[in-house]
Amino acid sequence: MNLSISAHHIDITQGIENHVRDKMQRVDRHFEHSIDVDVILSVERHEQKAEAKLHLYGKELFCESTKMDLYEAIDDLITKIDRTVLKQKEQWKIFHGNRILNPKT
Repeated sequence: MNLSISAHHIDITQGIENHVRDKMQRVDRHFEHSIDVDVILSVERHEQKAEAKLHLYGKELFCESTKMDLYEAIDDLITKIDRTVLKQKEQWKIFHGNRILNPKT
């Protein structure tokens, strides 16, 4: 998985970066191939916002979460990404079978 983390109006600490990377492994287990993920963390007034853009097999997926705590926003974002990726994977299975998800077979 190719993961890039950027931030607006906050500094990314090692703890935040490790938290995002650890949580993204949950999404990475659904695909054998690399996924490009851009995560943007930002602060707007008193709300913490986490956004992610995923590039999967030529398709762009976007998810976002806004919470009062940045770690809660990241956890909620990962849950949304996980559900979106699983939904997309099921759609691909319906239309394409296993040949796109597992090109070796």
